[in-house]
Amino acid sequence: MTETYQEYAYSEYFRTALPAHWNIKKLSLIADQTRNGFVDGPFGSDLKSNEYQDSGVPLIQLNNIRDGQHVLRNMKFITQEKKQQLSRHIALPRDVVIAKMADPVARAAIVEKVYDEYVIVADCVKLSPDLSKIDLAFLVWAINSDAVRINAELASTGTTRIRINLAELKKLKIPYPSIIEQQQIANFLDHETAKIDTLIDKQQQLIKLLKEKRQAVISHAVTKGLNPDAPMKDSGVEWLGEVPEYWNTKRISLLYKESSVRAAKAEELAYPILSVSIHHGISDKELDEAELDRKVTRSDDKSLYKVVERNDLAYNMMRAWQGGFGASKLSGLISPAYVVCKPLTVINSKYFELVLRTPNAIAELKRYSRGITDFRLRLYWDEFKNIHIPVPPSDEVDAILEKIIEIESKYKKIEISAQQQIKLLTERRTALISAAVTGKIDVRNFKAGDTHVA
Repeated sequence: MTETYQEYAYSEYFRTALPAHWNIKKLSLIADQTRNGFVDGPFGSDLKSNEYQDSGVPLIQLNNIRDGQHVLRNMKFITQEKKQQLSRHIALPRDVVIAKMADPVARAAIVEKVYDEYVIVADCVKLSPDLSKIDLAFLVWAINSDAVRINAELASTGTTRIRINLAELKKLKIPYPSIIEQQQIANFLDHETAKIDTLIDKQQQLIKLLKEKRQAVISHAVTKGLNPDAPMKDSGVEWLGEVPEYWNTKRISLLYKESSVRAAKAEELAYPILSVSIHHGISDKELDEAELDRKVTRSDDKSLYKVVERNDLAYNMMRAWQGGFGASKLSGLISPAYVVCKPLTVINSKYFELVLRTPNAIAELKRYSRGITDFRLRLYWDEFKNIHIPVPPSDEVDAILEKIIEIESKYKKIEISAQQQIKLLTERRTALISAAVTGKIDVRNFKAGDTHVA
């Protein structure tokens, strides 16, 4: 069969980029030359989601192929009877599964040994490699390398989410050194990427600890104050415990009143539509869909929205128990599903937002919420207004908020540095894989104790 220009260019690239003693080979020639050696999942009409079970024969779905691994999470199953109908789509341990859809397209993993057999779904492909021709670990490293992924993307179709079909997958070419060199490359990458992965994991753990430490420091500041030597008293509020003896505790109804004002005036109808996030409070601008925490439906009729003014406190009734509170930094509009609380004092509502986001306060908010299950819980104003919260002097509130800005800046700088390290390590990992599977680095003499590779 005649090569397309793209296939020819790809072959020429490999011929010039690879070591002279290496070859290239199509994936179709690496698979077992049997009817079931290289197949994609069943048509949607052959396996419907309503046939999924909580136990039985496990499925391999797109979300089970991640970072070069067959990940056993969010598992779905089918019955033995259904498996018999789909026998051509069975994947066994030591087969390779490949994702037809991004992200990224053509990512691959070795099938895990946890179960004796699996069934692949429609957007997955099963390749049973001929292990006399290819080292299994090298094969997966090669498919997942940038050198192969880029060509897979070129052969894909689609706009918002690209897809590669089985025919194009079969034509994908991978570098093909000798079996011995394949094994050396796989050993090298197993060893070297494990070291990089350990460093990445340490940075991720650091970020997690920073977030926990930040929350603990902020929680202490807003509920205990900044002076560690301040005399304390029992607040009389179970979730709050002790507070500085000169602080007050008050019911929310003495600090706020509910507002249900809808946009009506021309000025109000021109306000931006704001969002209340469990992570960031009330947005300081109208967010587009890409910036939102989750998919929401917005109405073009702004008169349906509630008005919030600067220093109002607002919360999402359904997400209050997750910390869905915010103090508004500007005048705007929010969903009618939110409760708007107008302040009765001059105290900065940002302080009360931070109080209501503390873990102990969230547990109290959940206790006051009504609903059958967690995801049906709602916190209505009539319950919310009876919760007691701490009330320091207003000048101390300002000092606490200033200190928190300083704390957040400090932790943010460390987190950004850790994120940059993760980015650099990830780039190093990607480059190392591509360099190894295309022979840019010679690992034929690699030993696990080596610290330098030519």
